Amino acid sequence: MLSRLFFKKSIMKKIKCLEMKSISKSFHGIPANQDINLSIESGEIVGLLGENGAGKTTLMNILYGLYQPDSGQININGNRIRINNPVESISHGIGMVHQHFMLIKNHSVIENIALGYKGTPFFFPKMKIREKVHLFSKKFDFRIDPDKKIWQLSAGEQQRVEIIKALLNGAALLILDEPTSVLTPREIKELISILRGMKAKGHMIIFISHKLDEIMEICDRVIVLQKGKIAGSADTKDTDKKSLARMMVGRDVVFNINKEKLAKGKKVLSVENINVNGDKGLPALNNISFELFENEILGVAGVSGNGQRELAEAITGIRPILSGKVKIKGRDITNKSPRCIYDNGVSHVPEERIRFGIAPGLFLYDNAILKQHHLKKFSSRYFLRYNRIKNHTKTIVNKFKVSTHSINTRVRNLSGGNIQKLILGREVSEQPQLLVASHPTYGLDVGATEFLRKHLLELRKQGSSVLLFSEDLEEIFELCDRIAVIFDGRFMAVLDSDDERLCDIGLMMAGSKKI
Repeated sequence: MLSRLFFKKSIMKKIKCLEMKSISKSFHGIPANQDINLSIESGEIVGLLGENGAGKTTLMNILYGLYQPDSGQININGNRIRINNPVESISHGIGMVHQHFMLIKNHSVIENIALGYKGTPFFFPKMKIREKVHLFSKKFDFRIDPDKKIWQLSAGEQQRVEIIKALLNGAALLILDEPTSVLTPREIKELISILRGMKAKGHMIIFISHKLDEIMEICDRVIVLQKGKIAGSADTKDTDKKSLARMMVGRDVVFNINKEKLAKGKKVLSVENINVNGDKGLPALNNISFELFENEILGVAGVSGNGQRELAEAITGIRPILSGKVKIKGRDITNKSPRCIYDNGVSHVPEERIRFGIAPGLFLYDNAILKQHHLKKFSSRYFLRYNRIKNHTKTIVNKFKVSTHSINTRVRNLSGGNIQKLILGREVSEQPQLLVASHPTYGLDVGATEFLRKHLLELRKQGSSVLLFSEDLEEIFELCDRIAVIFDGRFMAVLDSDDERLCDIGLMMAGSKKI
């Protein structure tokens, strides 16, 4: 009896059509959404495409009840509704999987789902929820262990937990905010398969993204936002990537950047047989050695979790080196402090930009000099020279096209792409000898990606060297002079970008072939 009651509470709500009409929203007088119209019907996947900061997430937060619109209305099946909070949104059959998952790391899958489900029974909650998780896993091919702790799961598995939470609460409409930004290529394929299965069973899906390939592959229709307004819409079968990119950024986007051939300069970085442990105290890097020269970009390619993060952190002083040496222009910087290494000409764009790249509660002008506040041009003996700091910040904002209404804005109020532009601008402002860039275009729209890639090539042209970590093979081949393939903490090969042996890069990344 309890099982049948549990099932009735979790069935999909009947939504045939949802409309958002003339939605507008501003923050501190700055428009985020302006007179936006959006509709979706049962069994349809609609893509919401736009640059970083175009207003995509704000619009969906309104639909999910996190924000209230300044004007406009929401209709379900032709009836006007008001959504005051996420609980009301869920009761209408709307679920949302946020870009940063809302899960408790030390709890199990079952415990997280029980906490998020409004109909969790008082008696034997785990037993009843296990039954439903098993049914949903079988129905949508989720393949997930309900007893595992969240911290033990991959990003793709955590995302499936979030989707199960939404489905258990009866979500007919599922909003996915940048769902592939933290997934591996294999997990992306699995997610697309799951979403197609959901569509076939009558679910509606709004797919927020800036990745054109994914939008074209999975969506029936796409709506493009630009600066808070609808720039255009189209059926994906009737459009192409170039047209969508033009709608997004208001101009043609160059997808293939021509890289100028440059002569190799003096040696900048020398890494000699370094060994490094990971977070769990186990070996993460094993006798890694390589060199990097002026006018050169060396790319490190590999599947996530094979030592890339540990290598970047070891070179920049964040992680201790057990043995071996790192030298910059012949100077030993092994296990020096991050500040000492920065003063020796090494800049760093970290993989986790929010955690390690900025101080979210501080203003733009504070963040623009986070590593440079001790320099004479920004400080006297006891006081910071704020006029110079603010002028420096304005230069970065203008040069790197950081979208903000003021340098007095707190950095946490910027979109992810604009935070990344600010970090890159700060890191290259002192013309570093070496830039260690970990996934610099991760989470960026096509316009921002094009801009940052061009700037890395410009830095190379100016005589700097770049150590680029990326899981985007297209980016690696487009930008790099040489490519190092990493697997299980070892380099399988270090080859010129035009070396024919790189046709086996997939085998090298899987550890099946070493050159």
